Amino acid sequence: MTAYTNGRIPRGWILLAAIGLIALNMRGPFVAVAPVVGEMQRDLGFSPVELGYLTGIPVLCFALAAPLASLTGRKLGPEFAITLTLLGVLLGVVVRSTDGGALVMLGTVILGIAITIGNIVVPLIIRRDFSPARQGTAMGIYTAALNIGSFVTSMVSAPLAELLGWRPAIAACGVFALAAAAVWALAVRRRAFVPEAVPDADPQRVAGKPASRWITVGLTAGFAGQAFSYYGVTAWLPSLLADELGMAPSAAGAGSSLFQILAIAGGLGVPFAARFANTTRVGLTLGLLWLTVPVGLLLAPQLWWLWSSFGGIAQGGGITLIFIAIIRLARDQASAGRMSAVVQGAGYCFGAAAPTLLGYVHGVSGAWTGPLLLILCSVAAFILGTSLSLRHVPKAH
Repeated sequence: MTAYTNGRIPRGWILLAAIGLIALNMRGPFVAVAPVVGEMQRDLGFSPVELGYLTGIPVLCFALAAPLASLTGRKLGPEFAITLTLLGVLLGVVVRSTDGGALVMLGTVILGIAITIGNIVVPLIIRRDFSPARQGTAMGIYTAALNIGSFVTSMVSAPLAELLGWRPAIAACGVFALAAAAVWALAVRRRAFVPEAVPDADPQRVAGKPASRWITVGLTAGFAGQAFSYYGVTAWLPSLLADELGMAPSAAGAGSSLFQILAIAGGLGVPFAARFANTTRVGLTLGLLWLTVPVGLLLAPQLWWLWSSFGGIAQGGGITLIFIAIIRLARDQASAGRMSAVVQGAGYCFGAAAPTLLGYVHGVSGAWTGPLLLILCSVAAFILGTSLSLRHVPKAH
């Protein structure tokens, strides 16, 4: 961790707090829509397809805007790029909560592009400013905070909507952006507001062996499998539980909540586990946990709480492990940014397709066997891709 100080608090700890606060903004604004979707539909007259865009557009931005986000980080510097992310989140939630369906869609696009920049740049900050021994911990805190932000936002949106209406409820997550911006400015000071291009090579790391194309392909396949499984389960698990077990909507929603909240354990646990076991074994363990979701729901859906728990740990740990691999395998900051853009860009394309494809298969077949088999295939891609690439990840010292 960096040794610079800010007053009595080491700068590294302020930076770690800033990264955690930034992560609260990276998923929460999208999750805020789900609890108030009924009110939004009544006020705006959206069709079910248009409502689907509110969650589908951000994931498409994650995929399509990844090259732009990588370029932004290189040309303007990671500090200024994160500032743009937080300003974009603030602008997006304000525009989205104003009047009219067109502005709701525009605000959603702004949010998607802004958060895509953060998706790419935050791992670069962690790679540059934390020692190899601390990078895993910082990445675990970042990915755990992604899920904390989702969980907190989903819990408070409905009560806020009852008190204030849906517009203030979905704008309230802007508070996280304000808090993150304040701590971010404290952590990086002047650099938060001054664009500064990143050099194409890192002199301290240029002698290292660059990651091969096949390693990048493996990580991309692993991330694609992870993203497809995550967004597919998130979108359809409540409906599956309601259909298969006759659960009430509130009870079925508990399965999805468990899947989200247990990701915190996965995100924090993977860096700890990677200190005592090689990354390949950690990846295989996560793959086995992921497998319990489709296999368990096919064979023993009444144990949904167990499969949701295992899947939550797997999804939180899986994304953490892939990000750790990217920052350790890349030769320098520029190559880390390019690798992250390729892996996330291609991976999120599959994630964006998951809810629609699984819904189509379910609609055609009238059963959940087909969608679960597709998730099984995507988990297999995660296992295969990570197995091929993680064995090259150097151990942190």
